[in-house]
Amino acid sequence: MNPWTLTYEGFAPASVRLREALCTLGNGRFATRGATPDGRIRTPGTYHAGCYDRLASEVGGRTVINEDLVNLPDWLPLTFATPGQDWFGPELAELLDYTQELDLRHGVLLRELRWRDGQGRVTRVRQRRLVSMADPALAALETTFTAENWSGPLRVRAGLDGRVANDGVERYRDLRGDHLTEHATGRHDELTWLTATTRSSRVTVALAARADGPAPGSGSVSVAPDHVAVEYVLAAVEGVPVTFTKVVALLTSRDPAVHDPLSAALRRAGTAPGFAELLAAHAAAWERLWERAELNVDGPELSQIVHLHIFHLLQTLSPHTADLDAGVPARGLHGEAYRGHVFWDELFVLPWLNLRFPEISRGLLRYRWRRLPEARAAARSAGYDGAMFPWQSGSDGSEETQTFHLNPDSGRWLPDVSHLQRHVGLAVAYNVWQYRLATGSLPSWCADLMIAIARFFASLAVLDPGSGRYEIRGVMGPDEYHTAYPGAAGPGLANNAYTNVMTVWLLRHALQLGAVDGPEAARWEDITRRMRVDFHEGVISQFTGYAELAELDWQRYGGVRRLDRALEADGDDVNRYKASKQADTLMLFYLLDAGELLAILDRLGYPADPGLIPRTIEYYLDRTSHGSTLSAVVHAWVLSRCDRARSWQFFAEALVGDVHDVQGGTTAEGIHLGAMAGTVDMLQRCYLGLEPRPEGLLLNPLVPVRLGTLSLPVLFRGRRITVEADHGGTRVDGVPVPGGVGLVLTEKEMIMTNSGDFGRRVTHHRDRLGLTIDQLAERADMSPGYVTYLEGHLGVPDRNTVTRLATALETTPQDLLGGGRDRPPGPGAGPEEPVMDVLDPEECLRLVAPGGIGRIAFNGSHGPTVLPVNYRLHEGAVLFRTARGGPMDQDLRTGLEGVDIMIGFQVDRIDEVRKEGWSVLIQGPAHHVPEDEVAKLAEAGVTPWAGGERHLFIRIVPHQVTGRRVHGL
Repeated sequence: MNPWTLTYEGFAPASVRLREALCTLGNGRFATRGATPDGRIRTPGTYHAGCYDRLASEVGGRTVINEDLVNLPDWLPLTFATPGQDWFGPELAELLDYTQELDLRHGVLLRELRWRDGQGRVTRVRQRRLVSMADPALAALETTFTAENWSGPLRVRAGLDGRVANDGVERYRDLRGDHLTEHATGRHDELTWLTATTRSSRVTVALAARADGPAPGSGSVSVAPDHVAVEYVLAAVEGVPVTFTKVVALLTSRDPAVHDPLSAALRRAGTAPGFAELLAAHAAAWERLWERAELNVDGPELSQIVHLHIFHLLQTLSPHTADLDAGVPARGLHGEAYRGHVFWDELFVLPWLNLRFPEISRGLLRYRWRRLPEARAAARSAGYDGAMFPWQSGSDGSEETQTFHLNPDSGRWLPDVSHLQRHVGLAVAYNVWQYRLATGSLPSWCADLMIAIARFFASLAVLDPGSGRYEIRGVMGPDEYHTAYPGAAGPGLANNAYTNVMTVWLLRHALQLGAVDGPEAARWEDITRRMRVDFHEGVISQFTGYAELAELDWQRYGGVRRLDRALEADGDDVNRYKASKQADTLMLFYLLDAGELLAILDRLGYPADPGLIPRTIEYYLDRTSHGSTLSAVVHAWVLSRCDRARSWQFFAEALVGDVHDVQGGTTAEGIHLGAMAGTVDMLQRCYLGLEPRPEGLLLNPLVPVRLGTLSLPVLFRGRRITVEADHGGTRVDGVPVPGGVGLVLTEKEMIMTNSGDFGRRVTHHRDRLGLTIDQLAERADMSPGYVTYLEGHLGVPDRNTVTRLATALETTPQDLLGGGRDRPPGPGAGPEEPVMDVLDPEECLRLVAPGGIGRIAFNGSHGPTVLPVNYRLHEGAVLFRTARGGPMDQDLRTGLEGVDIMIGFQVDRIDEVRKEGWSVLIQGPAHHVPEDEVAKLAEAGVTPWAGGERHLFIRIVPHQVTGRRVHGL
């Protein structure tokens, strides 16, 4: 299995729509489903971020209005025919071979097939497709034909098709989906074009296509008002490949720097480079993204799914998205489920983006900020203060939640009151705060968002004179099953624990911004001390009255994920039961650590024992049907520290949720973006224990054994660091760090993560004793500046200094110097089934880049010699120091001007516990650095392995770089 490739063998009509969703290509501006460009079994879909339209439909005698992310004209159509035969379609052809392959590293969809026509002619077809990440207005489809046993004319028909509608979700088909109107088509300077306009939002979209091939401009044109096609004739010669390329530009009236979409599309398509150049720029753009999004795990299957999830996340939300007015569509740009609306899924997406692509997070927060006036108006209309964000958002921030929804199990249209999920505002506020912690920045408009949301939830809380507690009534929690009390006249619940506790969290953090004072601040403070939270049977109650609900017969409904639909079809109501669709109360443990949650409860006058959390987890785990892909993510997270086995089970389910379509057909309608992001965030923040905090970045890994080694780069407050961990240890920028307890990396400590072990041990013992640098300096009778230097630089001071520091730090000189930590020499046991991978030079240099201890090998005056050196990789060369005139200096001189000694330099890292490791060998000439260059090398931070006066710098210029990695299956 290739961890960078998703491959499907054979043409399978039953799974076409699933493949289309998973093979979608996009660039954060627009995306196109992986539909075939030919045939009839296809659900084409091209969606532009933020391009919505509203239509009114008649359902059950009622007029309902729905806003959709519009399915734009289809740019894919391309088919072909051998002499005397019909146009090719995979569902009717005699296929000899058929493969579809998604290249996750480069963002290319490959289709290869061989088919035999009715006359026995065999033709091989190879197609490559891209939606450019380098130029977000362009897409291209390259098709190469090879006639295997015949020669003659091959007809090719390429077109643009505006006869599309939003009909990709079966349960929506009673609703109108004909969003496009005012179609126009034509041909201009050998370019075909098509325009259309959305009915109500009046967005004009224009597509222009250019054909590159052996017979450009020779085709016959077929023009209709809503579609256009050109037929070309290629000369097929037996055994000789012939290539036809279609380059397409897609522009809309929402795009900046556009006079009109059609002229812009024609210009972009006409001046676009050929496929090879487009592909090179596109692949380079993806390479830059992967450098920042890298997440390495053991095992090709796990790696493949992790790469797939990151790939689709970045196709939906890329740096291009940061410049758009677009939110986080729950189903990506991959289909029409949830109508392309923005829910609360950003709660699972932005924490990952914050530490990788903070500029995208900022753009997504701006989507919410731009809709702040609409949210304020919604709050006023409902009688509240502040800003009330909608449960479902689209173009302008209005509430887009449907008022009726179809139960496909019963065929009945039912009232929908899910707009009562006011907690979506809490998700926005939480993301604002997380952005602040990760970036160290809180723009004034972000503070405005947080304060406005806090005002809404403060006004939502009403003091009950009888209990003396603040209560929040008439809402729904994240569970979604419970919309009302059994038999109640109206919808809504009281005191949803998640909503109430997170309101307290929000008000406490909003108060820190200093934007409110006087009576308003006093009331907020009072709410944070007297908010109501209910309990029953020793656990947190999901809402007031939850304890009185009936227990469900789980044996009867075992395995049913959508209990609300099943029970309604049976004439029952899920509101009657203690049954949840997904995590609700447990979301508190997802967003807040145990200490923070227990502190809030204690502040509210509900002192809790540490057993409250595991009891609550167990209670609701037994009463959840996991009818949402997000449920597995949250349960994997909350179980990660108390039940690793079950945490891994949920994590594994979340990983394959879309690939295996565990929800039974929903992935074909669009991927589950929140769940995909949640899995990679699970690896990053949960299992690796990375948590941005005001004081720094908490690192508290608890990597499951089955996960193996986990490594990734993160960007924290402008500084990039690389963290690598497994169940045996943790390294930051290649330097081992103390394990067993949470370590907070401050910005200063990130700068010194490349320090030597001595400085790190001094820092560790100083932190252990709670000493400042000044206090340690006073104890050791040395200047604070010298202590700072020792902690932040490589090398070891003289013995007297070591002794004084050891005494001051209440340890021994041997401990500061790492005594007793050496491993005995000799071979360790290898893995039972060793696998050796050859590393490319780029990977080798990446591994040795952090610097440290390596070995040099050369023919010395006394024979073959191997010596340890403290090295740095500086401007592509290996740099180390030795004594001028010493034995190494003499051995590395030839005595001839301009002639250098060839030497070997080797670094390895071996994990004997896990029986794996890597080794890198660099071979090249050893140059003595001239005196006039030495001053420039001070910044490299190279110190000699043996200490002392060693002022001669030796530079090894790599001529050959090789490496190997050994691991077990």
